[in-house]
Amino acid sequence: MASIKDVAERAGVAISTVSKVLNHYPNISETTRQKVNEAIADLGFVPNAVAAALSSKQAGRIALLIHLNTNTQAIDEISMQYLAGALKSAREHALDVVTVFFSMLEGMGVEEVIGYFRSQSITGIIIYGISKQDCVLQELVRRQVFRIVLVDVPLINESTSCVWIDQAAAQYAVAEKTMRMDAIPYKKVLYIAGKSSGYVTEERIRGMKKFAEDYGLEMTVRNGEFSEKKARELTMKYALDQDMVVCASDLMAIGAMRALTDMDIFRPVCGFDGLTLMGYVGQQMNTVRQDFARIAQEAVTELENLMNGGTGREVVLDYKLVRLRYEDIIR
Repeated sequence: MASIKDVAERAGVAISTVSKVLNHYPNISETTRQKVNEAIADLGFVPNAVAAALSSKQAGRIALLIHLNTNTQAIDEISMQYLAGALKSAREHALDVVTVFFSMLEGMGVEEVIGYFRSQSITGIIIYGISKQDCVLQELVRRQVFRIVLVDVPLINESTSCVWIDQAAAQYAVAEKTMRMDAIPYKKVLYIAGKSSGYVTEERIRGMKKFAEDYGLEMTVRNGEFSEKKARELTMKYALDQDMVVCASDLMAIGAMRALTDMDIFRPVCGFDGLTLMGYVGQQMNTVRQDFARIAQEAVTELENLMNGGTGREVVLDYKLVRLRYEDIIR
């Protein structure tokens, strides 16, 4: 097993410098930090804190990296379901869990992020929702220093798996179901998408484009950023000239429905996610119900598979089309 001395010799630095890098001293240049971390990776060096964990029953310590939705004052139900499912599964697999929020890594470079997780004795990470703009986390995935499972992000390599539903098919299905509930011939559809930088947004737009093409519809696409307020504003601006409103999240569907009520017009609206909150909006809406707790459980199972020598892959789970009612959420 490599020692700290071996790392110092490989990196061409003093042993004290290696120690400072491992303990995240701020007065180390990025070049030196990178050389040391590369030497650590090349030699498979295990710091004392990690070695202690590996020799104990905490050999499987994983991190849950969560991105909380700050676009609403409502409770982030999705993240809470993710946490509940992951913690339940981690207990079943006897894995130690650390919860980390994206904001805690803000401003860090990839070497600092690697150092942070190593200092926590992390061997595997589940990341919920990397965007195309998250360059540091994408580089973390590319480096393959840790075993990683990505939720809703189709980036796969030998050490990284993806767990999600068929986003394009689900978006197509809920829009089609909503349209078929009325005998009125539809010609125009307003699609309020999520974040422009999101992988799920790209897939759901792809599903909507196929839907519009198959049914000969003129489609207007605008990004609502998963914000109830933004969706309300977009609906006020564009819905009058549309026949239906399809939203890429339930929160945005609620915003759209509120806007239509204020405008005193009716347009069919559907959402995506199956949040409990949908049952309180006063009107039934079609939505895609994802079982977020189960997705998180499958992510933990897949991470353990990777940590035991498995190869990264795509895991596609099922979903349901539902029409939420108040009676469905008070049982």
